[in-house]
Amino acid sequence: MDADAQKRAAGEAAAALVESGMVVGMGTGSTAAWFVRALGARKLDIVGVPTSQATADLAASLGIRLGELGETREIDLTVDGADEIGPGLSLIKGGGGALLREKLVWEASKRCVVIADAAKQVKTLGKFALPIEVVAFGHKTTALKICDALAECDLGIAPMLRRKDGQAVRTDGGNLIYDAACGRIEEPAILAAALKSVTGVVDHGLFLDLADRALIGGPDGIVELEP
Repeated sequence: MDADAQKRAAGEAAAALVESGMVVGMGTGSTAAWFVRALGARKLDIVGVPTSQATADLAASLGIRLGELGETREIDLTVDGADEIGPGLSLIKGGGGALLREKLVWEASKRCVVIADAAKQVKTLGKFALPIEVVAFGHKTTALKICDALAECDLGIAPMLRRKDGQAVRTDGGNLIYDAACGRIEEPAILAAALKSVTGVVDHGLFLDLADRALIGGPDGIVELEP
């Protein structure tokens, strides 16, 4: 199977975990979209909590009833993709620009399942540039502080403001994203704490100790992993 077929297989496998009556967190990105489509095809009596406007629009078009975080009961299951899956199901997320809303939904969930194609599984996190969401006000000053935090973790790099068509990318919450091309993140927990301590940083794309299970589509089918 090619990468897209692997993503679809993982999304469909995750949709099979959903039962009527559940509140379901729905992630953002190409792999998560396959999950939402498969979920819509099952026509279950569920409430979906989307992590982005794009996911909300897709789910609504498929007839999935939607709720907002904090207005439903606790989320039973969240399914979402990842940009990298490392040891212990440590993750880098945020390539699609929804990392803050994704993390809020993940942390409000009883169970979280990450879905991906085989190429997303890595031995060490960091080849995919780490997204860091910041408030727009004073973001250039915040970027300098991020540089200091990265340096404290022996990562002598400068984060780059994410742009599209010459304009700074805005998240659904109106924030900006800086991407840090770390290369290798030897101590994800230490880096996560350092970035979180920077005033102006809303959150970062390191998802640690949050995933309960991974469903990875591969050439020979689905591979299941646990932390």
